[in-house]
Amino acid sequence: MNLSLYVITDRKSQQGRSMAEIAEEVIAGGVTAIQYREKGLVPTRILFDETMTLRRIAGEKGVLFFVNDRVDLALACEADGVHLGDDDLPVPVVRRIAPHLLIGASCDNAESAQRAQKEGADYLGVGPIFTTNTKPDAGEAVGTDLLAQVKNAVTIPVVAIGGITPDNVREVLKSGVAGVAVIKSVVGSPSPRSQAARFREIMNKK
Repeated sequence: MNLSLYVITDRKSQQGRSMAEIAEEVIAGGVTAIQYREKGLVPTRILFDETMTLRRIAGEKGVLFFVNDRVDLALACEADGVHLGDDDLPVPVVRRIAPHLLIGASCDNAESAQRAQKEGADYLGVGPIFTTNTKPDAGEAVGTDLLAQVKNAVTIPVVAIGGITPDNVREVLKSGVAGVAVIKSVVGSPSPRSQAARFREIMNKK
């Protein structure tokens, strides 16, 4: 499970580009996992069509594909996994109804990380590491010290998220995390492909 460079979609940051265009570009730039996340009031049929498209593109390129929150969509498009937050279905429930899916769980401290691991999560998303305005309810930045604490408290992979850019990604990687998740920094850049490649180059030299 390669989660080293994990891009999350953000409709508001796409600058008129389609989900498919974004996916093609970031994969060409070296992304290893894509998560489809949509928090707006978008008809389910549109969500389904987009997840099917991204699932096909990711599958053709050997990139992992996750759906945020919506277990039904993850199952419908045969995604590799689903990512769950505090307000989503509990990890044990999803493990029971979709045992084949990889399950990611969001957490912001060592206690919640250990609980998610015990409940059956396959990886953890920890953040926000730095201040971010991409997700209004993301909460206060937890910093790299807490990130390291979480990483050392569990045995499953940890992915850092929140305000990560090419300028601070080295600092994040010092904690020993399995990967970094980025949104606006890549999806909202003039060239998602070039920005993803920039991240990849820096990460390969860590």
